[in-house]
Amino acid sequence: MKIALDAMGGDHAPKAQVLAAQEAIHTFDDLEIILVGHEEEIKKFITNDKGLTILHTTEKIEDTDQPTTAVRRKKDSSMVLAMREVKEGRADAAISAGNTGALMTAGLLYVGRISGIDRPALSPMLPTMNGNGFLLLDVGANMDAKPEQLLQYAIMGETYMEMVMKRKRPRVGLLNVGTESGKGNELTKHAFPLLESASFNFIGNVEARDLLNGVADVVVCDGFAGNIVLKSIEGTAGSLFSLLKKEFTKSLKNKLAAGVLKSDLQGLKSKMSYSEYGGAGLFGLKSPIIKAHGSSDDTAVFHAIRQAREMVEQQVVTIIKSEVSRNKKEQ
Repeated sequence: MKIALDAMGGDHAPKAQVLAAQEAIHTFDDLEIILVGHEEEIKKFITNDKGLTILHTTEKIEDTDQPTTAVRRKKDSSMVLAMREVKEGRADAAISAGNTGALMTAGLLYVGRISGIDRPALSPMLPTMNGNGFLLLDVGANMDAKPEQLLQYAIMGETYMEMVMKRKRPRVGLLNVGTESGKGNELTKHAFPLLESASFNFIGNVEARDLLNGVADVVVCDGFAGNIVLKSIEGTAGSLFSLLKKEFTKSLKNKLAAGVLKSDLQGLKSKMSYSEYGGAGLFGLKSPIIKAHGSSDDTAVFHAIRQAREMVEQQVVTIIKSEVSRNKKEQ
């Protein structure tokens, strides 16, 4: 199995990517990784090149670049070359921590959509208090969704949670302003009966306040609402830990208390960290494409590699194709 890794995308590139790639090769016997990026910069961090190959390029897409323009003009960028490795069959999946919009554009342009999927969904795993996490589709790939697209998101999310996360009959919820079936805007009101009549385990509407309590395994919504949920969770978690740090360093008494609680606090931080879950899958494309967080360290990139490997191994894309086709025939 081969995975193309954009080694130049993200805040900690290429160090985080190289360290993660070496750890992944050591962990998974069946894995080969293509590091796409500036060869001299990449080699600075390689201590063992077993299972690694470098696809050299000096061009990269910046976070400040306009996505569509950058993908079309920077055809030799590390991100675009990683997508081409997948398109041309030299890699089974690709990962980037770079410009989200550009990755979405490159994925659509080079990898392409699954037949029957109108719009791909950007789908991260987010933490819950019990440590299991939930999958949120969509968080910004498609700001304006149609009811039929929310059904497609649910099918893709249910397949991923069952095949990769090993959840039996994962619970699928529709993000809404209330749990009653008649609640919401025109989108959610029309999506509800579509989800209710599907064969997966639809549990109805779910509210944002219950997400971190693990109310559902899969939560579907349009990209506008999903992005607000994502940023709210990230911001709240960041603010909470900043407040705790400030309080625990305020006085000697608090510092002593922090010393006693250090392992517990680290466990809490780990439970609420995105890095343990991998990246956000671009579900709906013909091959697994993973968007790692821009600030990913080597741990987060490693889990993104693990995630991509499991999607290939479990043939998630093939199963999504089958489920989408079956659902269309039943409608």
